[in-house]
Amino acid sequence: MINYNFYNPTRLVFGENTIEKIGELIAQRGYHKILMISGGGSIKKNGVYDKVIESLAKHQIEWVECWGVQANPCLTKVREAIAIAKESKVEAVLAVGGGSVIDTSKITAAGVFAEDIWKVFEREEKIVNALPIFTVLTLSATASEMNCSAVITNEAEGKKYGTGHPLLYPTVSVIEPSVQNSLPWEQTVNGALDAMAHIMEFYFMGTIEETVLGIDEALLKSIIKAMSRLKLKQDDSIARANLAWAITMGLNGMSGAGLKGGDWACHDMSHSISSMYHSIAHGAALGVLFPAWMEYVCETNQHQFDRFAKGIFDCIDIEEGVIKFRNLIRNWQGCTTLRQLGVKEEDIPAIAKMTTARGRIGRLQILAEKDVEKILRLAY
Repeated sequence: MINYNFYNPTRLVFGENTIEKIGELIAQRGYHKILMISGGGSIKKNGVYDKVIESLAKHQIEWVECWGVQANPCLTKVREAIAIAKESKVEAVLAVGGGSVIDTSKITAAGVFAEDIWKVFEREEKIVNALPIFTVLTLSATASEMNCSAVITNEAEGKKYGTGHPLLYPTVSVIEPSVQNSLPWEQTVNGALDAMAHIMEFYFMGTIEETVLGIDEALLKSIIKAMSRLKLKQDDSIARANLAWAITMGLNGMSGAGLKGGDWACHDMSHSISSMYHSIAHGAALGVLFPAWMEYVCETNQHQFDRFAKGIFDCIDIEEGVIKFRNLIRNWQGCTTLRQLGVKEEDIPAIAKMTTARGRIGRLQILAEKDVEKILRLAY
């Protein structure tokens, strides 16, 4: 256990019929004009958009809209949203969507005050201020609704980097789990795998931190149980609510308290893959990478990996645990190899080089370019 500071100022409004409260929640804080950012239009099909604008209008909040955020959100859209925010002189940003929309909204909120927002990702400029951020979550995956991180792809330069700052915590986030009932099953799977990866990035750094390790094991089991129920009945409201809350808890600070900041090698590799292959979902890549990474580094903290195998999959050791983990992903109809995701074997060296372009990665075991290439080949 190491010293740590736990801080999370986001107010979370969770449950049925909560989206209709978003206007009141914004108005209570004195904001009268906002920029609403969203994706490709699914919120107009599932009724979320109508609920949001009705609530905004009811509380005399003016809004302008920015549409078209895609998975693996890009810098071009961020710059477009920043320009709209400045031109319209908005007082706050409202994200209505999943993690990509929320990350875009966070960086837009900070970008209004930045000289060049991409320089923040290149570590050449610091975030100095940000517009208040509100979110209505429509896809549980990243926990961006309750953390201060964001990841953006610079498509022109082929880079996908993350950043974080306390100013990027949403002021209020609304989660109405039932709006996710209509999601394609693949998106639910990718969200669950993303969340499990967040938890595991911290978990395998552990040794004696029983409280937080117990929380992490409970979250992983909750995700697996909820997914088993949702596979049978995707509008299971209890399972959907438990999944949504477990995913938020997976990266809101609670799952990593005292665990040395986490490892994050698998996330670094996944970011490189999705920057090269834009159609590959982040969660899907993590589901392929994590078992391979476990095989490669498990001897570094053998006891903890065996604890994972016993506690989560009720088996003897991590070797059997990895097999059961991959079988679980197959049962969810997810991919278990990079080949299945569409990654070309000849691109593996380039992915490894891109992953380590800013230096070695990982904390549990420090990985150089050659190590990353070996893990990618294990995953192929």
